[in-house]
Amino acid sequence: MEQKNAGKKVVWITGASSGIGEALAYEYSRQGHFLVLSARREAELKRVLSFCAYPASAKLLPMDLEDIEKLDRVCEAATALFGRIDTVILNGGISQRALALEADFAVTERLMRINFFSSVKIVKNCLPPMISRKSGQIVLVSSLVGKFGTPFRSSYSASKHAIHGYFDSLRAEIRNSGVQVTILCPGFIKTSISTHALVHDGKAQGLMDDAQKNGMEPRRFAQLAYVKVEHGKSEVYIGGREVLGVYLKRFVPSMFERLIATSKVK
Repeated sequence: MEQKNAGKKVVWITGASSGIGEALAYEYSRQGHFLVLSARREAELKRVLSFCAYPASAKLLPMDLEDIEKLDRVCEAATALFGRIDTVILNGGISQRALALEADFAVTERLMRINFFSSVKIVKNCLPPMISRKSGQIVLVSSLVGKFGTPFRSSYSASKHAIHGYFDSLRAEIRNSGVQVTILCPGFIKTSISTHALVHDGKAQGLMDDAQKNGMEPRRFAQLAYVKVEHGKSEVYIGGREVLGVYLKRFVPSMFERLIATSKVK
């Protein structure tokens, strides 16, 4: 199958070794874009690469988002692979399943480092060349809990709220630069994110939440997200009926507070 290169972008996806990142890799490859795929597990990245529609047009760049001090060099390496980055999709991250009063402070620090500070660091590297070219897109994979908090996810929710605050501000600042900022807010997507979620002492939960098991398939999410990103949407909610929580919180906050306190969110 011959790849048509006209109009295709160089897309850097973090957290590309599983879940949403893996599904986005397949969708962007299917659409013929050039890919830089990043995650900690190189063996899993190679597996994902083997299933891409155009593996010859994708390159692997293993990285650890938690090692923020090395991200400047990682960004240089990502840019060097194809000579530019047109779209960066910041998907890598980690979740939480612990009550706020029981979670170690170190867990909160780690969640903020991986989910928020790494995104800021990467964008500070990728954005200036995009502004110089007057073209580019920053895509953040947030969560519905970036719009409202739920039990057991206090620090995770805080890290996603930080994404919205920072990148909403950035979007306003670069409004006329030619660079777009899109924030994707998944609901329950059938991935292993809850399995790897941190409990009170920083260990992985080790099991998948029921809501996650019954969530949207990652490939369906990727298909829907691709269309929204390509249309330059600022903020996108994708999921099942849990998406209604955004509107309940906005228009009927007292009802939302009662419901979320008693809802089964694990």
